[in-house]
Amino acid sequence: MTISEVSKQYGVSADTLRYYERIGLIPPVPRINGARNYDASSLSWVELVKCMRSAGVGIEALMEYARLFQQGEETLEARKALLVEQRRQMLARMEDMQRSLERLNQKIENYEQGLAKKERELRGYQT
Repeated sequence: MTISEVSKQYGVSADTLRYYERIGLIPPVPRINGARNYDASSLSWVELVKCMRSAGVGIEALMEYARLFQQGEETLEARKALLVEQRRQMLARMEDMQRSLERLNQKIENYEQGLAKKERELRGYQT
């Protein structure tokens, strides 16, 4: 696939794809006549990076993961530990978001109750 096709399919700009490759998040993409030609392996990395970024995983953690992956089998435990830590951080963010959502719902409920009270008062004045 060309970079523009990958960009369109994954919703990631071509500049971002080039950046990810330049900093090592995506291993070097094979080229045909100088143009990037994303193969299945390259696409797998794009999917992984996009998923991890959507989960809130930082660029530095992803770079470390890619670096460890390139080193081979001896880094399996280190890669797992990195992913476990990222999961822990994500769960903490989710808990924070859940508390924020609950607070927001509470505030909305307060407004709805207040508006209903005002409406009842207004209706009472009209009769």
